[in-house]
Amino acid sequence: MIMQSTCLVGYYKGKCPNNCTDVEAIVRSSVTSQFGLDPTIIPQLIRLQFHDCFVRGCDASILLDGNSTEKTATPNLTVRGFNVIDRIKFAVEDQCPGVVSCADIIIMAAREAVFLGGGQFYNVTTGRRDGLISLESDALALLPHANISISDSIATFASRGIDVPDMVTLIGGHTVGFARCSSFKDRLYNFNNTGQADPTMDTLLVTVLKQTCPQNSATNNIVNLDQNTASANTVDNSYYQQIKINRGILRIDQEIDLDFQTSPTVRLLAYSNVIFNAQFAAAMFKLGAVNVLTEPLGEIRTSCRSINHPPPPSR
Repeated sequence: MIMQSTCLVGYYKGKCPNNCTDVEAIVRSSVTSQFGLDPTIIPQLIRLQFHDCFVRGCDASILLDGNSTEKTATPNLTVRGFNVIDRIKFAVEDQCPGVVSCADIIIMAAREAVFLGGGQFYNVTTGRRDGLISLESDALALLPHANISISDSIATFASRGIDVPDMVTLIGGHTVGFARCSSFKDRLYNFNNTGQADPTMDTLLVTVLKQTCPQNSATNNIVNLDQNTASANTVDNSYYQQIKINRGILRIDQEIDLDFQTSPTVRLLAYSNVIFNAQFAAAMFKLGAVNVLTEPLGEIRTSCRSINHPPPPSR
C-alpha cells in the first residue's frame, strides 16, 4: 500500500550548502552525459525504479551490496544501472554532501531516462530517505515474473496501490529494453507443456525468434521487447501496437491484450502516443510514491551501495 509522505516537488531547494544548487539539474546533467556514451541506460533506469519500488517501496534497497540482498535475487541479476546511480551520487555529493538520498536519485534518474527516450517530462516529488534493509527473499516473493497471470498481476499491483490502467501502462515500460531467451523460450517450443508454440504469438515472429533462441542451445540471447525495430529504443506506444498484432515477447505482454480486464487500456494506449506519454508519466509518478520512507525513518546514505550505520543485530 502507499504510505502518506512529506515528499514535495522541489524538496531540495535551499537545502544544500550553496542555496542556489539545483539538485535535479545535477542529476539531469549526469544522466544526459552517460546517455551520450550508452543509450541503453534508458531501459536500465526505468527498470531500476520498478524493481526498487516494487519490493520494499522506493527506498533504494535494491542498490545495497551484500550476501542475500535484493540485488542477488534471480529477477534482479539482469538489472543494470547501478554504476549510473553511483556516478550521479558522486556528482550530487560533490555539490550537496549528505543531503540527497539514493532513493530520490533513482526516481529523478528514471524521469530523465523517460524524457531522453522521447517520453514526456514530468515533475517528481523528493524527500525520500534510504532504507536499511535489503533481502533477497523479499525480491523473490514480490517481484512479478514473466509468466504471471493477469489476475495475479492485478492483485500484486493493487497491493501497492496501483490500479489496472496504471498496471498496463507501467508494463509499457517494455517499450524499451530487451528480454533474454530464457524468459520466453517456452512460448516458442513448449507452451503450457503442449510441445507447440504459443498460438497467440504471430507465426512469423515465432519463426524469427527460433533462429535467435534455438531449442537446445545454452546461449541466452536477447531480443527487443518492442518488435518495431524503428522505435525499439524509444519511449512511445509502439509496444502496444505490436502486441495488438500478436507480437508480444513475454507472456504477460500478449495477455494484457487478450484479457477483458486489461485490453481496453491496451487499445487506448495503442491508439494514441500522446495519451500513452501522459499516462506513462503519471504512472511512473505513482510508482514513485509506493511505501516511501521519510524523516525520521531511514537515512541518507553516503554510498548508495551500503548503509551508513548497520543496525544492531536482533536478540
